[in-house]
Amino acid sequence: QVQLVESGGGLVQPGGSLRLSCASSRNILSIYRMGWYRQAPGKQRELVATITSGGKSDYADSVKGRFTISRDNAKNTIDLQMNSLKPEDTAVYYCFADGGLLTWGQGTQVTVSS
Repeated sequence: QVQLVESGGGLVQPGGSLRLSCASSRNILSIYRMGWYRQAPGKQRELVATITSGGKSDYADSVKGRFTISRDNAKNTIDLQMNSLKPEDTAVYYCFADGGLLTWGQGTQVTVSS
């Protein structure tokens, strides 16, 4: 079973940027789809962005134009570049891998506040 480890969360002011990274213990070319969910306090988990092994990406409407998902097959990582951050982006961000069995990382906190 693949193991995922996220990094890169933190506190940032509105309008700022953060880059999240998710390292996989398995060759990500063998994983059909990876991506990020987020969950804010008192809210349901929300799908933020996905990327397939073929490189096709998709985004939630709320982050289109601000977030970019990418993958580094050599490092077995996926990244989420988050720009123009808003307070409503505050949440715990979870990396996931869908290679037949859905696997989650432990989550990383992103807080957008002045």
